[in-house]
Amino acid sequence: MLWKGQRQSDNIEDRRGMSRGGMVVGGGLGGIVLLVVAVLLGADPRQLLEQLPTQTPSSRTQSSRPPSPEEEERKQFVATVLANTEDVWTDLFRQMGRQYRDPKLVLFADQVESSCGLAGAAVGPFYCPGDEKLYLDLSFFTELHKRFLAPGDFAEAYVIAHEVGHHVQRLLGTMDKVESARGRLREEENNQLSVRLELQADFLAGVWAHYAQKKGVLERGDIEEALGAASAVGDDRLQRETQGYVVPDSFTHGTSEQRIRWFRKGFETGDIRQGDTFSTRGP
Repeated sequence: MLWKGQRQSDNIEDRRGMSRGGMVVGGGLGGIVLLVVAVLLGADPRQLLEQLPTQTPSSRTQSSRPPSPEEEERKQFVATVLANTEDVWTDLFRQMGRQYRDPKLVLFADQVESSCGLAGAAVGPFYCPGDEKLYLDLSFFTELHKRFLAPGDFAEAYVIAHEVGHHVQRLLGTMDKVESARGRLREEENNQLSVRLELQADFLAGVWAHYAQKKGVLERGDIEEALGAASAVGDDRLQRETQGYVVPDSFTHGTSEQRIRWFRKGFETGDIRQGDTFSTRGP
């Protein structure tokens, strides 16, 4: 991705120097792995935090370790990708007769407070509709490369664009409709609703990539990197790797095939009207 020298967003809130001491989280490593799998790329953090073990934070402390040059470059990359999403979605909302409201992106290390609650890095990247902010621990990108075998800067850009897709859903009212419907549905139906929400966020990430390509920032192989990331975090693949079998009724994000298909559709059409994952027969 040709990102260096491009505009960087001012909507970055860097909290990496702030941490909390004395954090106690039960469940062990196995629980942390399950958290990563459960909420990777956009699960509703409010649902997750309701299920977290009791957490006992103590006083806030200031970290003295300065960010490394590699971390600073990643921050610049994130700010550049966010700026590109701002430009694309501002234009698209204007064409719809609407006004786009830029989200903030919070960089944190280890754990962070949001309007959705207190979350650790194991939660992965997430969007909190309560404060309209994206939350990202940059160490997740290392996890994406090494654990999920989805390398490349555009794979990372896909992660950010997916979370921005949830913000777009928030502004368009889709997220509120899903939230209001959840209380009336059975668990399997709620899961299916979550799948459709996540697949639409993948589609919206693809729409962004469509216009990013028109702006000339994509390189050969970038889309393949994004598709690789989408495939790596499909529910079927993650369940097969972690528990050895697949339980479709428990899916919350969609299969690898579905995630690839909807991202590709957004990228190929660039038409937000083509992304109704809720009315289609089968996601």
